[in-house]
Amino acid sequence: MSGATARYSGTNQGYRGRNSTADRALDILLLFADDRPVLTATEVAAHLGVARSTTYRYLQSLTVGGFLTENEDGAPGFRLGPRVLDLARLARKGVGLSAPARPVMRDLVRRTGHPVLLTRRAGPDIVCLEREEAGHTLRLSYERGQVLPVNAGAAALVLLAWAPAGELDALLAGPLPRFTGATLTDPGELRERLAGIREQGHAVGRGELDPDVIGVAAPVRGEEGRVVAALSVAALAHRVPDEELPGFVTAVREAAAELSERLRDAARAAG
Repeated sequence: MSGATARYSGTNQGYRGRNSTADRALDILLLFADDRPVLTATEVAAHLGVARSTTYRYLQSLTVGGFLTENEDGAPGFRLGPRVLDLARLARKGVGLSAPARPVMRDLVRRTGHPVLLTRRAGPDIVCLEREEAGHTLRLSYERGQVLPVNAGAAALVLLAWAPAGELDALLAGPLPRFTGATLTDPGELRERLAGIREQGHAVGRGELDPDVIGVAAPVRGEEGRVVAALSVAALAHRVPDEELPGFVTAVREAAAELSERLRDAARAAG
């Protein structure tokens, strides 16, 4: 499954009102993307619209702090450093979903024989919190912490389906990207699809993000029944005959219900 590239607008707009060192450090970190894992000082200076000497000071500070590391192959440039990985790990731990989800995800892999994802919505984005590989067939290229498209894939549609009305309006207000011929980009059609997902209690995606992949997702609910994440299985479409699909749906829904109960138990114990 091909990973989706995190969205970032690499322009100079807005920099005149943001001049602090902290702002610039964050701007540099946000320049990195799937298709831009290495950045040179020249590239950073061009994006920020500042002198290279100023850029080097920012880069050196981030490198000393462990947020960046110089390219190891001898070519000029900087990569994200180990401190960023530490923060990503702490962020996942802080969400409170990963620990209870892992055994449920492993069991779902055993039941279906296919990879499992745990995703959640973070503002306008869908973020991959955890993944559990099946060890064969389809291997997901999504990394933990990766930003996924909001309008494509079963997991994203489940999270959209139970988003608060005002937030959904904002999410659908801008242009929606198209990944395949099956991707829904019309807000009206997408709203109809989301209504059907709410009625069914799960989503089945067919080639909306990757043309040869089928996905099945169900909502994970926390306290007061609020949807806090989505649990999903992804498989090559030809490996899931139509007659086997109901079994996948049942397995995913049962796993999501189990994880929901674990979260509610944890909340009651903490309270």
